[in-house]
Amino acid sequence: MNTPRYPLHPLRVQVATHLARRYVSRTSNTKASAAAATGPAADPAQVSLARKTGAGLSSFSSPLAKLPLSSVLRSLLILSVSSSPILLKPCIYTLSVLANPRSSLFDVAKNPLLNSLVKHTIYRQFNAGENKLEVQRSIRDIKSLGYRGVLLGYARELLVGEGQATPLGEEAERAEVKEWLDPTLQTVDMAQEGDFVALKFTGMGAQALGRLQRQAPPSEAMDAAIKKVCDLALSRRVRLLVDAEEQAVQHGIEEWCTKYQKYCNSQTPNRAIFYSTYQAYLRSTPATIARHLEISRQEGYTLGVKLVRGAYLKTEPRHLIWAEKEETDRCYDGVVEALLTRRYNGMLKPASEKHATELPPVNVIVATHNRESVQKAHALRMQQAAKGENPHVELSYAQLQGMADEVSCELLQGINGAAAGASPSQENPNVYKLLTWGSVKECMGFLLRRAIENTEAVARTKQSQEAMASELKRRVRKAFGLA
Repeated sequence: MNTPRYPLHPLRVQVATHLARRYVSRTSNTKASAAAATGPAADPAQVSLARKTGAGLSSFSSPLAKLPLSSVLRSLLILSVSSSPILLKPCIYTLSVLANPRSSLFDVAKNPLLNSLVKHTIYRQFNAGENKLEVQRSIRDIKSLGYRGVLLGYARELLVGEGQATPLGEEAERAEVKEWLDPTLQTVDMAQEGDFVALKFTGMGAQALGRLQRQAPPSEAMDAAIKKVCDLALSRRVRLLVDAEEQAVQHGIEEWCTKYQKYCNSQTPNRAIFYSTYQAYLRSTPATIARHLEISRQEGYTLGVKLVRGAYLKTEPRHLIWAEKEETDRCYDGVVEALLTRRYNGMLKPASEKHATELPPVNVIVATHNRESVQKAHALRMQQAAKGENPHVELSYAQLQGMADEVSCELLQGINGAAAGASPSQENPNVYKLLTWGSVKECMGFLLRRAIENTEAVARTKQSQEAMASELKRRVRKAFGLA
């Protein structure tokens, strides 16, 4: 989703004016810094507040200062391409060729030189690694920067239109399911306590894809496999979330998620282990969340909600999506406000007349690269803390690895906490990075989808590119004593 272009400023409560109508395209984190403001120059009001609250002025630093130079340079290169309408199209074409090679020359699994080139550039920007050693190193590096943890996913998936849904024999179906189960269990095993593991039900193969399209329940083999993943996650205190996908399979995914939310979350009172993903660009999303909240109330478990803007604009039926970007923004922010306050509002309306005011227990992941939405959510949280309000909603933030680093790093500095006058000890935001692992070949589909998303988010990507360019200039000035 596109966001307006702004210079990199400290996160603070402000609503930007859109100049043009565009189409849609608590647990505390002890590692997160409680610094007050960010950017090249601190806001005078925040400096004054920092003096009153005792925050040292030395804490005012660039939010991207914590990133290694290699990451800044690689990000600047890739974001420069992604934010250029001229360069982005050939980039997408190239990734499409690599994801669906017609000759061994363009197959990253068969061409070692090409594999190395891709792995040390775009693959490394967005992915965690090809094996357990590489993945755990990436997780360690992420957490060393102050992140609460990671959302880790295995790259294999099967998109609508791929493969054959011809009925298989029981043995063949079990083999197909096992091909998904083994690396999924590996992923849960790689994750650490408090981390999330992202699941794609379509990765289970053509038979699962067919069942999801028909909104049929999982087969016996599929159900056993999913419950095995759930049981391992529960034992390791790792949380699971299921990605949203195209509408052709999404209704089936929602049915499956309801089943496994109850299975997992009923075992952990007031805490969600299993999360579903909801796409705010869909007109139906508020009603869907309201319905699932009511089901969770009746069944007695905490609903896990991961809210994104949406990633399938190019392929979804247009009438299902809000007509303009501003409508998606209002949907996203309105739903987040209702969830964090646990009060229904004009956007998220109750599904039952019996419960028309207060929401049942819910845990929330604000998964967006939109700075305004992050600002609003965190400002609301800090206001609640300052007023002594405690709605008992566990809140996390998540951005993709290699994207929106300026948003993630600003959150780590806890700016809005200082801006709202709250003590840093009241709440430091739980910030996560989403990482995908798998071979370079397996991750090509994921990388292609990221590039396609950027065709609808050039302005947002340009903002990230400018932030990286400013950070590099700051380091150069500092190196020559000009800071």
